Amino acid sequence: MNATELIDLQRYPIHTKDERYNLLVEGVRDQLSRDGCAVLSGFLTQSGISQLCKEADSVAQYGHRQKNRTNPYFTTDDPSLPEDDPRRTFFDRSNIFIAADNFTHDGALRSIHDYTDFDPFIRDCLEEINFYRYADPLADVIVNMAEEGNGFPWHFDTNNFTVTLAIQNADSGGAFEYAANIRSDSENFEAVKSVLAGRSELVTRIDLQPGDLQLFRGRNSLHRVAPLFGQTPRYVAIFSYVEEPDMVGSPERTKQLYGKVLPIHLAKKADRKDGFLD
Repeated sequence: MNATELIDLQRYPIHTKDERYNLLVEGVRDQLSRDGCAVLSGFLTQSGISQLCKEADSVAQYGHRQKNRTNPYFTTDDPSLPEDDPRRTFFDRSNIFIAADNFTHDGALRSIHDYTDFDPFIRDCLEEINFYRYADPLADVIVNMAEEGNGFPWHFDTNNFTVTLAIQNADSGGAFEYAANIRSDSENFEAVKSVLAGRSELVTRIDLQPGDLQLFRGRNSLHRVAPLFGQTPRYVAIFSYVEEPDMVGSPERTKQLYGKVLPIHLAKKADRKDGFLD
C-alpha cells in the first residue's frame, strides 16, 4: 500500500524540505510549546481513512478486552495513604487494545508508520535529540478500539511522546481531555487530585475527527478519553516513540494492556530515568 495515497501531502508536505515544510513544523512546535498537544486536522486523505478503517475492522476480533479499576498510575491501592490521595482514586476502565503484531507490514497502518518521511517529520516537530521508535513488538504501533460505554479514565502515558491518528469516531462521546504538563519536576499530587475531582481549570477538551494526526506529550500530561455511546466503535491508531533505543514495556504493564507478554519483555529492562510512579 502506498502511503503517498493515504497521507494528504498537498496539505501537509512532510516529504519536502522547503519553506512549506519549515512553516508546517514551526506551527506544530508552537502548539506543542503552548500545551504539549498539537493537532493536524485532515492529515489523512479520505482513501487513507477508509483503508485504515477497513484494516482495523479486519483485526478487531483480536483486540485484548479488559475491564478493571485503575488509578492514574496503574498501581495497586496503598491503604497507608489518605483516602483522597490520587494514588487511591480508582475509576472503572474498559478498553480494547489491538496489539502491533496484528498489523502487517504491507497494510495501511504500517505503510504510514514506515513511510520514509514520517519519522523525521515527527522528530522535527518534537525537537528531540534522543528519538527512537518504541522497540516493543506489541506496542510500537497499535489501534485503540472503544465501544459503547468504554472510555479510558485519567492516566499518564508510559512513553514521553505519543502520536495518534483518529480513524473512526463513535456515534457520540469519546472526547479527548487533558491537563497539560501537570507533572514535570514532581508528581504534583494536589493538582492531579483537583482534576480527578472535576474542579480543575487546567483541563482542555478536544474532539478529534477521522484523519486527524495528534502529537501529545502524555508522560507529563494527565489525560483521558470520555465514555462513548452508540453502536459504532471508536478507532485510534497510536504510534509510540521513546528517548532510549531498544525500550520495551514492563511485563506487568504489557500483560495488563495486551493480555500477553513476549520473551523480549522478560529479557529487556523497562526502567525509566524520570522516576515517576508509572
